[in-house]
Amino acid sequence: MAIAVTNTCFYGLLLNSTVKFSLSAVIPSQRRLLTLHRSFHPRASSSSAANNNPRPRKSAQKKESLSSSSSLKDVVSQKKYSGRSKEIDSSSGKAFGSQRKERRDFQLDLSEQQAEEGNIQEAVLNAVVKVYCTHSAPDYSLPWQKQRQFTSTGSAFMIGEGKLLTNAHCVEHDTQVKVKRRGDDTKYVAKVLARGADCDIALLSVESKEFWKGAEPLQFGRLPRLQDAVTVVGYPLGGDTISVTKGVVSRIEVTSYAHGSSDLLGIQIDAAINPGNSGGPAFNDQGECIGVAFQVYRSSDTENIGYVIPTTVVSHFLDDYQRNRKYTGFPCLGVLLQKLENPALRACLKVESNEGVLVRRVEPTSDASKVLKEGDVIVSFDGVHVGSEGTVPFRSNERIAFRYLISQKFAGDVAELGIIRGGASMKVQVALKPRVHLVPYHIDAGQPSYLIIAGLVFTPLSEPLIEEECEESIGLKLLAKARYSLSRFEGEQMVILSQVLANEINIGYEDMSNQQVLKCNGTRIKNIHHLAHLVDSCKDKYLVFEFEDNFLLVLEREAATAASSHVLKDYGIPSERSSDLLEPYQDAGETQAVEEEIGDSPVSNDEIGFEGILWA
Repeated sequence: MAIAVTNTCFYGLLLNSTVKFSLSAVIPSQRRLLTLHRSFHPRASSSSAANNNPRPRKSAQKKESLSSSSSLKDVVSQKKYSGRSKEIDSSSGKAFGSQRKERRDFQLDLSEQQAEEGNIQEAVLNAVVKVYCTHSAPDYSLPWQKQRQFTSTGSAFMIGEGKLLTNAHCVEHDTQVKVKRRGDDTKYVAKVLARGADCDIALLSVESKEFWKGAEPLQFGRLPRLQDAVTVVGYPLGGDTISVTKGVVSRIEVTSYAHGSSDLLGIQIDAAINPGNSGGPAFNDQGECIGVAFQVYRSSDTENIGYVIPTTVVSHFLDDYQRNRKYTGFPCLGVLLQKLENPALRACLKVESNEGVLVRRVEPTSDASKVLKEGDVIVSFDGVHVGSEGTVPFRSNERIAFRYLISQKFAGDVAELGIIRGGASMKVQVALKPRVHLVPYHIDAGQPSYLIIAGLVFTPLSEPLIEEECEESIGLKLLAKARYSLSRFEGEQMVILSQVLANEINIGYEDMSNQQVLKCNGTRIKNIHHLAHLVDSCKDKYLVFEFEDNFLLVLEREAATAASSHVLKDYGIPSERSSDLLEPYQDAGETQAVEEEIGDSPVSNDEIGFEGILWA
């Protein structure tokens, strides 16, 4: 994990408790001394000590001579009775000589093996570097500016071709990234090539040739088995030098990724993972990298539950980057599924065998909406049978969530689904693409969009804004929409009036904040760019904004236009709108009816956080 100014926590939707996933990145001023790590010292070679001690060798020779003399007595005694003295004597001499030689060879092999292990160990440790990042995050409450910058430290490791791998949250909103090798006092500037928020992986490059002198990239290993030994290496809290912790693989399953709010394959381990370990590698006994440390599971009822991004997810990220020269993301099917464990439910749906999952809802923006219907039962994915619990076979004697098969695909890939509709079996083709959230978890452009009209600050609703404003100030109804609503067409946004900058023109509206604006002059708003277009093209005398519960906000259009420049000057705001809203507005041309209230169809609480329901 990385060490951060503020902890980024993901509260599980399944539990109303203090259980949470924690990510962090280290700020020097806020370090606390923890005694959770032991210093790593390579074991000294035992063979060298043995070779420098002549006394054991002397005693060994005495034992050999004693055994030799006793054997000769046996030979003499056998010579009297068996007459095979030459054969026995020669075979005995050969045995004694070979034993001495084997012992010497064993000692030499042991010392060579230990030296080789030491070299492998050093090479592995030298491939792990420390990451220093300066962050400048947007101020979502004041979207025209950024927050005060802060620094953090994390870990990364070399993967060859002048590239490093780390966590996405270690370099989020970066303005400067530097890396330092073990045993070096020079920091080198690094560049972020790709950042995958959903899988929490980032790819870095370092142009300095001096940095790569003598470097040996790590080798990726296979997906580990349960109880396999695992070693986590990184630069966590407790010191400035490299740290090593050991444990075993506790569990392998599809798990929640806190940073990206996604569900991908994860490895649970009991080795200590602390702030600063983020982006560091995890190794097996052969010195192969099996994954990237990235989060822990914190609860008053649990301990030593850490998570590692497996090499399967890492390889998917790297392959995606090589294919497209950028990261496009993990695809999804875009359906809400229900388990079919109940026999009566299967009989009602005319599903004869104990298999399949029920399609409860289909996202309108997904390709699945063209071929799937509510009430369909998905029984196979690319020929792999789906169980009634929503699981598929995984390795030997293991099963894993159905979402794992989808995560193996790339954006744009086509999957073949076997479904049962009204008792009839059929095959359908579905194109997979990354899911676009109605309320995004991350702002890809780096700075949120905004529009200021006579002191009214409009901006799209996002998870960072909710986190910054606190859930209490957002309101329960708006928060429910943000959490559970689905996009009805591509490009849809929930636009809110974030705050009102007091001025004579907006008297009576100063206390309004964090309210969703639904219409402008009678036209339903699709997104922030659409709102700017409606305001710019308005020829009416008044600008009329409609909010929840038929609340109206009316401004005289010409007076509002004249007052905007004074408001910007009074509050030191450089522009009345973000740069992306300066581009001409282009209608998405959606075919979905949008006369209904946008975003007013939240998923019920029964569909979220219930073991019988899962999103694919």
